[in-house]
Amino acid sequence: MTRSFTSLDDAEFNQLFRDFRYTAYRLETLQRYDVSYEQDEFARFLAGESRGEFPGIAAWCDTVRAAVSAGKRMHRVHVVVEPLSDYVRFECGWAYEHTVEAGEDVRLIVVSGDDWPAALPRYDYWLFDSSQLVAMYYDEEGRFVSGELISEPEKIVQANLWRDAAVSASIPYRAYAVQLQPSSP
Repeated sequence: MTRSFTSLDDAEFNQLFRDFRYTAYRLETLQRYDVSYEQDEFARFLAGESRGEFPGIAAWCDTVRAAVSAGKRMHRVHVVVEPLSDYVRFECGWAYEHTVEAGEDVRLIVVSGDDWPAALPRYDYWLFDSSQLVAMYYDEEGRFVSGELISEPEKIVQANLWRDAAVSASIPYRAYAVQLQPSSP
C-alpha cells in the first residue's frame, strides 16, 4: 500500500523527520522551487537586499538542529545547472547558509546545460535510514504537488544507489559558495 502526501505540512510526512534514527537524505533536482515559506525572502533577494534573518526557514533549521544534536545526520545533494537560475542563486546565497549553520550537510553537483549526471534521476526524493523512500513530485513551476511513500524494495535499493552516486560526485556547499562571492577590488 502506498501512502501519499499532498502538503509539505502533512503530519505523517513531518513525523518522518522526527522518527528517523540515523540519516535523512534528500536529492534535489529542480532549478526552482516555489514554496510559500520562502516567498518573502526570495523577493528580498531579487530586490538586491542583503541576507539577514530568514523566518521562513526557521522551523526547518530547528528540525535540523534537533536531529544533529541527537547524533543524526541530515544531508542533501542538489544538482545545479550553470548558469544558475535566480532561485538557485537565492538558495545558495541565503537558504543553504542557514541550513548549513544549523548542521545540515549540503552538497552540490554542478553541471552545465543539459549535461545531467547519467547515474542520477531527474526527480526529487527523501530517503530516511536508507529504508524509507518518499518520492517528491513538483509541477513545472516548482510547486509541490505530492509526495509518495514507496515500499517496493527494488525502488528503495535504487534510491540508495543514486544517493551513493550523488554524494560521490558532489562537492560541499561551502566549497562552491566561495566561487559565488564577489571578488574584492
